[in-house]
Amino acid sequence: MSGIMDSVNQRTQLVGQNRLELLLFRLSTKQRFGINVFKVREVLQCPALTSIPKLNTLVRGVAHIRGQTISVIDLSMATGGAPIEDLASAFIIIAEYNRSVQGFLVGSVERIINTNWDAIMPPPQGTGKASYLTAVTEVDKELIEILDVEKILNEISPLSADVSDELAENVDVSKSDGKIIFIADDSSVARNQVKKALTTLGLEIESAKNGLEALKRLKEIAEKTGDVTDTVGVLVSDIEMPEMDGYTLTAEIKNTPELARLHVILHTSLSGVFNQAMVQKVGADDFIAKFHPDELAGSVQKWLQTDLKAK
Repeated sequence: MSGIMDSVNQRTQLVGQNRLELLLFRLSTKQRFGINVFKVREVLQCPALTSIPKLNTLVRGVAHIRGQTISVIDLSMATGGAPIEDLASAFIIIAEYNRSVQGFLVGSVERIINTNWDAIMPPPQGTGKASYLTAVTEVDKELIEILDVEKILNEISPLSADVSDELAENVDVSKSDGKIIFIADDSSVARNQVKKALTTLGLEIESAKNGLEALKRLKEIAEKTGDVTDTVGVLVSDIEMPEMDGYTLTAEIKNTPELARLHVILHTSLSGVFNQAMVQKVGADDFIAKFHPDELAGSVQKWLQTDLKAK
């Protein structure tokens, strides 16, 4: 137990400091990519893969790892590149996204680097909606690309963004004083999922592509009345975002008088034993793993009603 707590303490030192660790890897070319270490369970040499009929063409097969059957997605093919041919020398990154475990087939794995989120920048303008990039950074004078894994997974196995009829019938936002719900997420797929889930309840949405953009916009809104909660009911924020992550965004909000009363829901594909300690440290009001429309809608309603009861 002491070992686990030591790990928690070490990881939570990054919280509020806008820092992260990236695992660097390559696909079928010399281009290097990065994935947040928090999402990685383990990295291993590619084992024997079993083909299963009617699998998505991007899934090279399934692997039996530690008593679990895991789909293995060729990240090179998923981003429009050539298949990774030499499986004997390839690696699998076992990661957890959106409440499920996947294996990502990559050509090679390099090292882990510690960096700042403010060094992680949005994709260059002009990459277009078809791009699989969610961010870029520079390491050793070389561009590192960070993939929008949520977009890749959604194309392979689309998630429903529909709130259940039962919950929709029981959710009443008519007394929310017309307050908007603010979304901060660097993934266009994730933003659209949240928008669809919440607009069906009659809620108005405003969004930002990263934490820094969200913080600036919330401060602009607060300038009009002196308190952002006069206009914004709840912030739904991702954790992994270029320039400013969700943990730092939450800490900034809670330490800024005109923003401090805003309820923050951290809504993320990150999972693991460290999150609750981190959420408590930065003062977030709720933590929800992506993506379950009913849980998200229920949490938003809960915090809107909390404000009403406080009046």
